[in-house]
Amino acid sequence: MNSWSSSAESAAGLSSRFRGRRLLGPGLLWTTVFCLLPMVVVLAVSFATRGTYGGVVWEFSLENYRDLLHPLYGRIFGQSLVLAGVTTGLCLVLGFPLAYYIARLPPRRQALWLVLIMIPFWTNFLVRTYAWIFILRTEGLLNTVLMQWHLISTPLDLLYSNQAVLLGLVYGYLPFMVLPLYAAIERIDPALIEAAWDLYADRWSLFRRVLIPLAKPGIIAGCVLVFIPSLGAYLTPDLLGGARSMMVGNLIQHEYLVARDWPLGSALSIVLMLIVMGNLLWYFHAQSPQAGRRGEQ
Repeated sequence: MNSWSSSAESAAGLSSRFRGRRLLGPGLLWTTVFCLLPMVVVLAVSFATRGTYGGVVWEFSLENYRDLLHPLYGRIFGQSLVLAGVTTGLCLVLGFPLAYYIARLPPRRQALWLVLIMIPFWTNFLVRTYAWIFILRTEGLLNTVLMQWHLISTPLDLLYSNQAVLLGLVYGYLPFMVLPLYAAIERIDPALIEAAWDLYADRWSLFRRVLIPLAKPGIIAGCVLVFIPSLGAYLTPDLLGGARSMMVGNLIQHEYLVARDWPLGSALSIVLMLIVMGNLLWYFHAQSPQAGRRGEQ
């Protein structure tokens, strides 16, 4: 009797594992066809050479990666990293107080604020970026208001600069910081904050010793969600920065569509992908239980 029941249990276990693999199949096939295979193709093209009139000549070469050692590409990567880092920092500084405020509201008002934050997603990103062009241009809304209030005598040159790109990136990716921060702060037990006040903690101590450690998962997730797309952004720098603000995304687009140098564009894509993967590995390491225990110690 016992042997029969154990056999039945093992058969049921095998059946459940088989069903689990079948359920995994479609997602695995989708990931392989639309993610892994394109990455393999891009990697292969990065070691090829450019044809005389564009296209790809399948001759193995490391010339594309040697070209990336030119100082010009280093400056573009450096500028992209700086803009992405500053964007992430500003989104964190602006998003944390907003997320904390929303998390401490009654549930009905929380829902209203979350809808207001997500409303921009209902509009095409290109349309939102063009709206900033109308605001920042010489005859735009901002310069018109400042001149009517006699705060300036001549229009400010705001458009086509790194500052305009930074403004567009912060505006576009701020919700990606607010939402994970809100999810983390909303789970903090208010009794912990009350206990800190009872122990005569000042605002800075409360923020540094209570809120920051407890909201760390949301901070890390928000930074990753903002930094990675900011690093590869090309539409915002192209429209708000013009020729003055070149980022890695613009450079990759230029190599593929304008210069028709697919091998060099693929090499740039691989380097950018490695940077992104490094950030993701840091995120998973920071989220691991072992890292959390070391941080507490």
